[in-house]
Parts: sequence; structure tokens; C-alpha cells
Amino acid sequence: MSIDLAERMADRLRQQLQPTALEVLDESWRHAGHAGANGTGYGTHFKVRVASPLMAGKGRVAQHRLVYDALRDFIDQGVHAIAIEVLQEL
Repeated sequence: MSIDLAERMADRLRQQLQPTALEVLDESWRHAGHAGANGTGYGTHFKVRVASPLMAGKGRVAQHRLVYDALRDFIDQGVHAIAIEVLQEL
């Protein structure tokens, strides 16, 4: 389940951000008992590590907004949190 969701999120980010580096990790198990956790340990809390030429010259908030905008429908469907790490362009 979470592998599929993480991969679908990665596919969306590839389509919209054309990243040179990308990693989407489901870290829901680390948030058991926290707000937004669904009790399964999957599908609620993710870490995105990304480098994209579309982020060049943008501030941190604008870079994060690109990720959130690309993943909006996942958030609307139950993804509670996305930790974003913007990598240097590779």
C-alpha cells in the first residue's frame, strides 16, 4: 500500500518538477500515535528529498510550495505530513 502511494507521489513529482534527484519515503511508522497517524504505520507521513531546475533561484517557501502543489490531491486524500528536503541541483 505505502509503496504504491510513495511511488505514485514520486511519479507525480517527476511529471511536474522534472527532478534531477528524487526520493519519496513513507515514514508513517515513525509517527505512530501522533496526529494524523492512521494506526497502520503507512500512508500518512512522508519525506521528500528533491532537486529540480524549477526550484533554482526560488526561496525555501516557494520551493516547498512547488512540492505541496504537485501533491495537493494526495494531501486531500489523507496524507497528513510531508517533510521536504530540497537538494542542491545535481
